[in-house]
Amino acid sequence: MDYSHGIVYTPSSVQPHVGQVQDLDKDGVAYVRIYWVDLVNVRRCRIVPVEHFKALLKAKRPGVNIAKAAFGLIYLMAAPGFLPMGEYLYKIDLATLRPCPFAPGHMAVLGQFEEKSPISDADGNPTVRVNLCPRTLLRRITDEAKERHNTEFLVGFETEFILLKSTDPVTAVNIHNWSASVGLLTGTREAIVLQEIADALKASGITVEMIHAEAAPGQYEVVTGPLCPLEAADALIYTRETIVQISAKHGLHATFAPRPFMNSAGSSAHAHISVHAAGEEKTAAGLSKRESAFLAGVLEHLPAIAALTLPTTASYKRVADGVWSGGTYVCYGTENREAPIRLTNAASPGARNFETRFIDGTANPHLALAATFAGGLIGLKSEMALEIKDCPGPKSAVDLTEAERKALGIKKRMPLNVDSARSNLEQDSALCDVLGRDFVNSYLSVNKTLEAALVVEGESEAQQLTRLVEFY
Repeated sequence: MDYSHGIVYTPSSVQPHVGQVQDLDKDGVAYVRIYWVDLVNVRRCRIVPVEHFKALLKAKRPGVNIAKAAFGLIYLMAAPGFLPMGEYLYKIDLATLRPCPFAPGHMAVLGQFEEKSPISDADGNPTVRVNLCPRTLLRRITDEAKERHNTEFLVGFETEFILLKSTDPVTAVNIHNWSASVGLLTGTREAIVLQEIADALKASGITVEMIHAEAAPGQYEVVTGPLCPLEAADALIYTRETIVQISAKHGLHATFAPRPFMNSAGSSAHAHISVHAAGEEKTAAGLSKRESAFLAGVLEHLPAIAALTLPTTASYKRVADGVWSGGTYVCYGTENREAPIRLTNAASPGARNFETRFIDGTANPHLALAATFAGGLIGLKSEMALEIKDCPGPKSAVDLTEAERKALGIKKRMPLNVDSARSNLEQDSALCDVLGRDFVNSYLSVNKTLEAALVVEGESEAQQLTRLVEFY
């Protein structure tokens, strides 16, 4: 008997969002918001009148000029001898054009950073590609997986956030239990906010699969449908911007901070990743060859990947054993929420996916996926064998004996702080080669400076928490 379950998605069945020039001619469109997200996951925006935006589109390389501090390098400008000079061309990607229902008369668009004038790449060939651009990095890695290994991916995100009625002191809008209906009482501000968020996302072309109350005070989750990796990360940026804007409209502050309240669960940005390989049939008996190699690569490099997916000191207040955050051992498990990678719908080939539980809301989504797929790409290249065995429970890895963990091939720990994660990334030459050493060096420098800005010596925990929730 076939017990398969879940909705079956494939790269060919998922319809990508495609913006059109004609969308700018719809009634009421007056402005376009040009967004980008820097290396410390700050959403940045420029607003231009629609007439000027149309003129930009007629240029040979439609885009706007943005200073080279755009990626967050501005945080390093105080460093001796460091001053990023010049400008990039932020080339508009018209396919990302979407309406902004939270701002009547506005549309939003993303793009990719390019050099204004070509420079020589590593092979001496002229190129305008900017290796620090998160969207360019993610596109390059997933394109290589498709072109060289006939492997594509779909990604669906869970967006967890907390609604606050005050940031100083940090105070949640309400207190409710996990999935409790009292978290969405009719007529309350939070119920109105969630309804408007859902309506706005649907109006902007983003598929909303579910909304529910999460476990922490004032915490909610929005689950959006699967897309190809680049489009999924783009949609997550729009989703977060929509959540923040509509919450502010109603006098609330939405935060994606990992764990503001230490007596409850934290917030994450779980990504559900499915692997689709041309010419390879999935079965219910076990992972396919490509699924296995992809998973092996991610697990092998997970301690280093964490530098981009758990990038702040606050990230490690969420990640712990026994709180459904993915735990602290490098492993995977069927339906195991105490593993950093949960294999879900394992016996349903068409709906099977890996839930990556090691991503939170302080991570740039393009970089988080780029790092994850970089590890998976290494696994695909070498057809890496999966040496870690399934850890489905009932015991999680922390509850196993050393001998039991050894029998399952569980030998590594996740980093327990951001310093360890950065060190792991610096030492993982294979992952650095895929991501690009120049990118890694710049990212680590910015990340260290971010930590110094968020964790200020002499301040109380309450003061640091206020800064964190206002920043994220």
